[in-house]
Order: sequence, then C-alpha cells, then structure tokens
Amino acid sequence: MKQFDLAVIGSGPGGLAATMRALDFGKSVCIIEAGHLGGNGIINGPLTSKTMWELSADYAVAAAVDRGYRASGLQVDYNLVKKTVMQAAKTKQNQILSQIETFSDDDKHPGSITYKQGFARFLDRHTLEIKGKDGIEEVKADYIIIATGSVPRPHPDLVIDQKQILDSDGILNLESFPERMMIIGSGIIGCEFATIFSNFGQTEVHLLDRTHRVIPFEDDDVSDFVSINLEKNGVIIHHTATLRTVRKKSNYLEIVLDYDDGHSSVVEVDIILISIGRDPNTAGLSLENAGIEATSKGFLKINEECALSNFGDCNIFAAGDVTGQKQLYGVAEEQGRFIVEAIFGQTNYQLDYSHMPTLMFFKPELAAVGANEKMLRSKGIPYKAAYYSNELVNRTIAMRNTNGFVKIMVSNDGSDRILGMRAAGPQASAFIVSIAYLINSDIKVQEVLQSIHPHPSVTEGIQECLRMFYNQSIFKPQAFPNLIKVTEWKPSDDQVISDN
Repeated sequence: MKQFDLAVIGSGPGGLAATMRALDFGKSVCIIEAGHLGGNGIINGPLTSKTMWELSADYAVAAAVDRGYRASGLQVDYNLVKKTVMQAAKTKQNQILSQIETFSDDDKHPGSITYKQGFARFLDRHTLEIKGKDGIEEVKADYIIIATGSVPRPHPDLVIDQKQILDSDGILNLESFPERMMIIGSGIIGCEFATIFSNFGQTEVHLLDRTHRVIPFEDDDVSDFVSINLEKNGVIIHHTATLRTVRKKSNYLEIVLDYDDGHSSVVEVDIILISIGRDPNTAGLSLENAGIEATSKGFLKINEECALSNFGDCNIFAAGDVTGQKQLYGVAEEQGRFIVEAIFGQTNYQLDYSHMPTLMFFKPELAAVGANEKMLRSKGIPYKAAYYSNELVNRTIAMRNTNGFVKIMVSNDGSDRILGMRAAGPQASAFIVSIAYLINSDIKVQEVLQSIHPHPSVTEGIQECLRMFYNQSIFKPQAFPNLIKVTEWKPSDDQVISDN
C-alpha cells in the first residue's frame, strides 16, 4: 500500500487546484475521480454549459436582421452543437491529463501526481479504499481533501429519467432540439438554459417561476431586467406558478400549473428540465469511518482553514460545493489552493467569500460582485447606488449592443468605499474583476476616478457611473432620467430618501 503526502477525492476545480498547488510544494499526491476527469467543472458543468451559451449567442447574432446584413440559409444541428461542446470538454480534459502524465514520475520531479479512476471511501482517517473497474485497492495519506462537488437536486414529485424529464446532467443526452420545453426553477442555472435554448430559436421555452421574480436574490431592478430580456428572447415565464402534476401522454407531457391568483393552466411540452439547485455529493464516502458527520442537508462543516475539525489535530479537509459555501467554480478553486497552503506552507490571509465575482450567462450576460441593495438594507448599512445605462456608452453604441447597464453601490458614511457592482451587457464578465479588486483594496471612489479609461471602451460606463456620485458625469440624469440615476438609503429610512 503506497503512502502519499496528500490524497484528493474529486478532480473538479477544488480537487484539481489542491493537487497542482501541492505539486508546487514537492508533495506526492493521489487524486481520485469516480466520474469524468475534471469533474462537474468540465462535463455537465461550467465548461460545457458555457460552451453551449457561446454557440447560442453566436447563432443569435448571426440570425439577427437589425445590423445591416442578413445571413441566408442559416441552420443549426443539435448533434453538431453537442459535438462542438464535447470537443471543448475533451480539450480541457487532455490538458489536465497531460499535466498528470508529466508529473507522474517521482524520479524526474520533486513532487508527483498519481491518478486513480474509481470510487473512494474512508476506511479510517488516513486510509481510503478505491473501487475501480480493475478491482479494489487501498491508499494511505497524511492528509485527505474531500472535493466531491455536488449533484443536481432531485424534484420531490418528479422522477428524472434523462429522456423526457431531465436535469442539467441530461442535457447532452438530447438527440435534437426539443420543440417545446419547460424549465422548472428560475435561478441562475434555469435562466441560463432558458437563454441558451431561446437563443437557438428552435424551441418554445417555458420557465416556471414560483415567485414574482426570477433570480429573486438580486435587486428588483436587476431581476426585472433579466425577466424582460428573457421574454424579449421568446421565453414564456410563468410567475407565481406551482407545479400541480405532470401527465405523460403518448408523445408529449401535459403540465398543470396553479397560480397564486387562483387560476390554473395546462401547458404541453416535449421535455422538462429540472433546475432547482444542487445538493452536496457525499454519498458512499463512508464518512463515519473517519469520524466525520455531515449537516442535516449533507454539507461538511469546515472551519476557517477548511478543516473538518480543529486544524491543529485534523488531517481531513473539504473544498468546493460540499462545504456549503457559494457554489462557484472560483470558490472551490480558491479553497483547494488555500488548504494546501495552510498544510504545507504558510498563509497570511483568510478566505473571504463576500466578494467572489459571479457570472450569469443570460442575454445579455450579467456579472455581480460584492453586495447588492437587498444585502445592504438587510444589514442596515447606509449606501448610495448609481445606475448608468449602456445606451450612453460610445463603445456599446458602436457595437450596436446597448442593452445593459452598470450599477455600483458605495458606502454612505463619508468614506465612499465601493461595496458592490452589478453589470450587464458586452464584456461584463471581463471588467467585473476590476471592481472586485477595488472592493478588496478598500480604495475610495475619488482615488479610482484618477484613472483614465481608454476610449472607446465599455468600461467608460464604470467611469461615468462613479462620476455620478459627485455630479461629475458628462451626461446628466435631468436629461436622461430613465438611463441615469443615483439613490441613497439609510437605516432610518423606510424608503429611498433621494432620487437625483
């Protein structure tokens, strides 16, 4: 039985980052994967779904007729789309595998990586049993990281067969674009798939929203922006609706919806996509053999070092979706790196989950970082919020793509610290990082305004939005009240106290 410095269960973003960071410290690592190499970070996750989104966005642009040109004979084949998606996934998997093979020999490098394909479970706190296609083996490690990710949450009343009733893992099982589909769940993933299939224009897309708003955790203006654009893209949103029943007919599904106002409706679709969240993937790990107890919802409770007990006497850690923190690729990756640095190196910082950027691949794309107005009000933090539409930004005008905005929240206590931003439109996913940096750096708005943005650039919208706080913007809210505004809020106010 081989002894490793570190064993990592799961090769997704958290497990992969931990493995590669341990290599930097010259450690021997055994990485174990039960499914696809790269985990859900590649297959049935961010890479495949975002590849689909990119393809659908390109198709939507090619199909547009408002730009002075028209493509003729435009066609799309779902099987060819799937092939392209899988090519993207294989590209990344081969990159990972190439690195594993490069560092598989102990004699050539200070550290080494051993890849095991199979299901791992604990025998004790230092021993794992791996059940693979070639049999069962055991490995020992000084330290173990659980990075097994999450799985789509099952629906309490519907059985997922990955044919007519699917979750996100079954999207690539489809052989063609469905004529009609119902997406149950109006969170980020549900809205992303609604965008993807409506972009391709081959499917009548229904979106079931149990509340009054999609992505309800965001501010109302942001949620409304997403809803309006989904509907413009052809998505039929069923607000305040609950699923009563699904009846399977010979070649379609009959769905009965009940609405808050008391009426009901019947919708016929070909497939249902369940998108109601994700649950931690800890089944079969035999956690009890290592003295580990999951929470009532199945998450692994970690401390500040991502350890499963006091760091000083603990050798088992967890990273990614299983920890119950934000289910983001970047969170998992950062946790994996942080754990290894805490074990083998020296950390001089603590993980801060409050400023993790989030990307939402809608039409247009939406990016978020830091607090929104709902968060600030719930915590009683006084703030000012500025909103600046992309309709006034020269670059987006030139791109003929002005559908979007920049919204920035700053402290209203005299310090003028940036607290958060929401941005939609072209390149939003790229420039959100700059605001994340400014939040983490605790820089005042006046200091930020000393920088000059290149022209014409999309980020000039950020510059103008920040200028709004000091009435210095080139275009004024008096002239464009629907495109520019600044609001303030303090804990003593029951409503917005000013609207400049």
